[in-house]
Amino acid sequence: MPEKSAHDKQSERIAKVIARAGLASRREAETWIAAGRVAVNGTIIRSPALAVTASDRIMVDGEPLRARERTRLFLYHKPRGLVTTHSDPEGRPTLFRALPCGLPRLISIGRLDINTEGLLLLTNDGGLARVLELPATGWLRRYRVRALGRVTQEALDRLRNGLTVKGVHYRPIEATLDHEGGANVWLTVSIREGKNREVRNVMETLGLKVNRLIRVAFGPFELSELKNGKLREVPTEELRAKLGPEIAAQAEADFEAPLVEHDTKKSLRHFGLRPQRRDPGIYNPRRIDKRTAGVMGFAHDARAPSRNDKRKRRRRNRSERPRPKYPRTK
Repeated sequence: MPEKSAHDKQSERIAKVIARAGLASRREAETWIAAGRVAVNGTIIRSPALAVTASDRIMVDGEPLRARERTRLFLYHKPRGLVTTHSDPEGRPTLFRALPCGLPRLISIGRLDINTEGLLLLTNDGGLARVLELPATGWLRRYRVRALGRVTQEALDRLRNGLTVKGVHYRPIEATLDHEGGANVWLTVSIREGKNREVRNVMETLGLKVNRLIRVAFGPFELSELKNGKLREVPTEELRAKLGPEIAAQAEADFEAPLVEHDTKKSLRHFGLRPQRRDPGIYNPRRIDKRTAGVMGFAHDARAPSRNDKRKRRRRNRSERPRPKYPRTK
């Protein structure tokens, strides 16, 4: 088999280069290319299979592609009631809307459903996200589970053999019964795949109904004392050590590239959001409607009064006739 030339070794697919620059995921970059938003050396391209080198001029929406950023990783304590997506067609609140301004374009490593809380890893490197999501990587995901019902440790031990639920096969699961309180039990569950609703579906086979699910660890990264709704960046040296040389090489992580300061307005536009004067917060009741309040699990009537609520509202005249004017009495 002939060896690759030096030019071939230095070239990468255009979608991968765009993702490495932190502008979009590979899938989004392929969509942009098909829509004619990307040009190479002055020519609009339509195929994501094009290989480019450092000498090529890449333009996205008429602007030069920015330099590649350093690989960064953030730990986020996801609250309950947020969807792990950039935009939701049903209009539900998303976690990327709750993040502070001025961050690079981040993507989640795996997902947590709307009713699951706890540790979520966010990164600006699509290659790192893809590698850490692979089942072959085998990073352990640990959860604290509160469920309605009763179960024995013997029944939990049988999960170590794996099982199939509704045609979906789950790999061995480690589960420990921590304690029983009232009608609920508390468990510690560890999985290595993270399939959709895996913990909930497996617990249902044991007659348990999960009513609270908290991810406390993902591989070597732990939730620890990170408060609900808060974000913490992992220092570069710590990230390099915890990933290890094998995963870092497989993901082609770059720890030597410079850190790029992001403009608040531009970073918000990447998520399709409008810049605001201040951080709206996650649970700001003034900005939450009845539907969102129901999803987040608290009463809409308990919201803080707005300025309009404090003012006296004039009574509306529901009839078409003009409101009669009464003389003022002293």
